[in-house]
Amino acid sequence: MGLFDGASGQAVPGGGLAKPLILALGALFVGHMLSGGSSASSSDTSDGQAAGSGGGLSGLLNKLSNAGHGDAVSSWVGNGPNAPIDPSHLGQALGPQTVSDLAQKSGLSEPDLLTQLSQALPGVVDKLTQNGQIPSEQDVAKMFQS
Repeated sequence: MGLFDGASGQAVPGGGLAKPLILALGALFVGHMLSGGSSASSSDTSDGQAAGSGGGLSGLLNKLSNAGHGDAVSSWVGNGPNAPIDPSHLGQALGPQTVSDLAQKSGLSEPDLLTQLSQALPGVVDKLTQNGQIPSEQDVAKMFQS
């Protein structure tokens, strides 16, 4: 019934995602974890990111697209099968500071975090964007509070 049920193979017994992964996803989607995590796209301010925060779901998807993963992101937001993303590519796109911060917040090691995020992210983004629209950061925050 929940947002994360069946979103990936990283389920806990009884359905859903493990709590550490949900904490990491919440920090990534709702927090402003991406505002300084990587030097790859620090000058992106005019491509639709809310209030220049660089965070939230749209900020994450922009960051992944700018890092060369636009086809995968499009598959997650659009209809059809979700393309995978390699854990090392995800880590490079997020940047070492963001990965470190997420690992600390979730209590997972960095390799475990990236493995679990790479498996869960396509399905979770797919569920969040079922109509092909990226929800606002406030709407995503409400989903994490439920």
